Amino acid sequence: MTTNALGEYLRARRELVDPADAGLRVVGVRRTPGLRREEVATLAGISADYYLRLEQGRDRNPSPQVLAAIARVFGLDAEATQYLMSLTAARPRTPRRPRRETVAAGIRQLLDVIAIPGFVESRTFEVLAANRLATALSPRIVVGANRLRDTFLDPDERDLYPDWEQSIGGMVAAFRNSIGTDVTDPRIGQLVGELSLASEDFRRLWARHDVKPLTGAPLRLRHPQVGALELRREKLAIGDSQGQLLVLYHAEPGSPSERSLALLGSLSTPAPWSAERGSAL
Repeated sequence: MTTNALGEYLRARRELVDPADAGLRVVGVRRTPGLRREEVATLAGISADYYLRLEQGRDRNPSPQVLAAIARVFGLDAEATQYLMSLTAARPRTPRRPRRETVAAGIRQLLDVIAIPGFVESRTFEVLAANRLATALSPRIVVGANRLRDTFLDPDERDLYPDWEQSIGGMVAAFRNSIGTDVTDPRIGQLVGELSLASEDFRRLWARHDVKPLTGAPLRLRHPQVGALELRREKLAIGDSQGQLLVLYHAEPGSPSERSLALLGSLSTPAPWSAERGSAL
């Protein structure tokens, strides 16, 4: 992971700002996209030399007032501004050995009894538990799989999403929000490195440094067995769980998608077992 997180974030966000949106009059053709460093400094009310030191990592302790001014120039929302503030506290530390995460027995029981697809994911988007309906919705939703890796690298997973471009943008922004400024978990660096090498789309989106919580949202899927599904995805934080989320998919009551989910459930139900015949009935 980077040792100049603040500088990389400032540079990435600066290059995404349209000068006209910042109230600047553009004359001629610019060789590089976004705002120039001296323009950010002027709009934020700080010196150009000081802003340059921030981007180069030579000053990593700007005041909250300075960061708030820069956030306004970049047009950051509340979540992105909070993320920017947190970067000043990030310091390289000795990598820690990852601990095996477990899902509470009550949550596992809940997954078994609910009649909708559900699974538990870690803060790094690893699937820690999943019910039968979730796996029927996508065979990639199984314990040990990583939702971020499968979304970008598995063509079958991509085919599920008719709005794939929109989905991956929100997913990468949510992943960055989830891991925050953690530089001590080697799994994060390994996952980001793997995806950066294997996926141009991930590389492009990761370079934007977008930060946004992945909360409840409508979701369209194109399932190979039951066709089009219009669902709602909920992501619920699990208390005392190191950032685990309970992910649920549900359809509007009485809708065609609810009937399709019920059909999917029946298709994935194991056939009854006959002890006398030693085979499925």
